[in-house]
Order: sequence, then structure tokens, then C-alpha cells
Amino acid sequence: MAPGATEPLLAPPRQQRRRRAWGLAVTAVLFLLLFLLSASGPLRPRLFSSSPERVPLTLLAGATEKGAVCLDGTPPGYHLQRGCGDGANKWLVHLEGGGWCSTIEDCSNRRMIALGSSNFMKPIRFAAAILDSDQLQNPDFYNWNKVYVRYCDGASFSGDADGRAQDGSTLYFRGLNIYEAVIHELMEKGLSNATQALLTGCSAGGLAAILHCDDFSARFSQEVAVKCLADAGFFLDVKDISGERSFWSVYDGVVQLQNVRKVLPKDCLANKEPTECFFPAELIKYIRTSMFILNSGYDSWQIRNVIVPGSSAPDNSWLSCKNNIRNCTSKQIEVFDGWLRLPICFFSFF
Repeated sequence: MAPGATEPLLAPPRQQRRRRAWGLAVTAVLFLLLFLLSASGPLRPRLFSSSPERVPLTLLAGATEKGAVCLDGTPPGYHLQRGCGDGANKWLVHLEGGGWCSTIEDCSNRRMIALGSSNFMKPIRFAAAILDSDQLQNPDFYNWNKVYVRYCDGASFSGDADGRAQDGSTLYFRGLNIYEAVIHELMEKGLSNATQALLTGCSAGGLAAILHCDDFSARFSQEVAVKCLADAGFFLDVKDISGERSFWSVYDGVVQLQNVRKVLPKDCLANKEPTECFFPAELIKYIRTSMFILNSGYDSWQIRNVIVPGSSAPDNSWLSCKNNIRNCTSKQIEVFDGWLRLPICFFSFF
């Protein structure tokens, strides 16, 4: 082209190809961003949202007078995040988990952590699963009133006794009082006006949700939709790989030490030992309220502590397998498969 001539309306073919490539790339990126922003579920990242604010700890009012205290005598607590919109009168109450203490020594040690003392409890974020406040992550419950009840008694919110620590101080096994006092306080804060209510719990808190499900439901009128959800709380009373019921001793220690009889079904106690009635396989036979039970087929905690506890394989032949299922032999997998079928048998009466 001669100097001074006007530029052509169309770019040369090579430049056109480059522009098309850039255009396609930009379109692809925009499409990907739109997809990620609209997607729901665990694959959706929080691209432009900041971390949710921490919810402060609310200590139970008049805890000492109510006899509702943690193992060390400090008041128990909970975290309350208010609902909004069409969730303003809907409530989700979650009972924290964290194992149990079945001996004086174990319970004494818990007093130095949040599982035994509110002195160590900190504000938390409602940013996971059913407690998440993100509508796209948690469309069903994001705007409900959500309560996270801290666990500091070591017996799934069910104990009713006192003990004496090795240093002479008192151990307060007041889990039942904690549950009742916290629920009563929440009723005064709006739970009594709920149109829908869900009691949930995970692990030891899942067992607590089973134990208290009917009591929780009975606090509402029949017009209120009340259900319970036990997440990873269906602990099995089975023999370990050595043929011993080693986990029975853990539950038996909790039942005897902390006196949990008051929360156990009377019909069960009439025919069975209290410890057997503390296992979910028996408890669910007596529950009248609608309940959802969620449990992993290969529950890693129960594999390590119920099926293959350390005492059952002192030669460490199962150590690699129970720490990572990918390391298990075919025979070891067969053992787990047999255990996996047990919960199906427990639910067969429904």
C-alpha cells in the first residue's frame, strides 16, 4: 500500500485469526465465570464473597443456679445466628460432637480444652454444610435461625451426676441439665414461635440428637413441623476383629460414670441393660419423631475405634489399613464389607 493511503476496512487474514482466538478465549473465560457463579453445591467457589463473620459465644444465663455447667463448673454456651426473610421463624439447633469421657482421668483432662470448659470456647463461623449462610451452598437452611450448642459434658448431653477428680476437685456431669437449660433459653429467644424446627448433631452430637429427638419435638404444638438429623452418630455395638466387644466398655463407662439413665427409653430399660439402650440400634426403636440418619458406609472413626481398636491388633498388622483404606488387603476389605451390612439390618424394621 502506498504511503498515505487509508487503512483497509478488514485486517489481514493473520490478524483476523488472532482476534478471533482472543475473542474465543475471552468468551470462554466469561462463560466459565458465569458457570461458576451460578453453580450450586460444593464445586462452587466463593469467588467474590468474604469469609462470614464470626458468631460470638453466648453463655447460658444462670447456669450455676440451674445446675447446668461444663465438666469444670463453667457455664456452657452456644452460638446464635438470627434468621431472616422467610427463615425468620424457622430454627435449626445443632448439638456439637467430640467423643466421650468414660473415666475420671479422661473427664479431668477435658477440663483443659473447650470440650470440658467454656474458658476455651471461641467465636465460630457458620460456613459449612447445613450451617452455611450462603444461599447457593445451603439453599434450604441458609436464612434460618441457626444455633450451634457447644459440647462440654462428655456424655452426649445426657449425664446427671457429679464426680471427684484425682486432685479432689468436683467433676460436673450435667449434660442433661445443659441440654434442657439451653433449649429453654432458646425458647424464650424465639424458638417457641418456630414454624419449622430441626434438631441436628454430628458424631457424639448425633447420638445426642437421637437421645433428645422426642423431647425436642414434644416442646412444640402439633402444627409445627419438627424433625431430627443424626450425622455420623450411629455407633455400632459389634465385636472387633479379635472377637471382643471393646467399644462396649467405652459406652458402659459413660453410662455408669455419668448416670445417663434419665434420657434412655423406659421401655428399653425394662428389658435391657442401660448400656445397650445407649446404642442407637436400640434407641431408634422407640423414637416417634421423624428422623434422618446419615452415616458413612466406611466410617473412618468407627473403623479405628470400634472395628479395629489398638487392642484388637497389637502386632500392628492392621495399622496401615485402618489409617488409609487404600492400603487394605482384599481380606481386610471383606471384614469391612461385613460390618457395612450391619446398619441395613438395624433399619430393616422400618
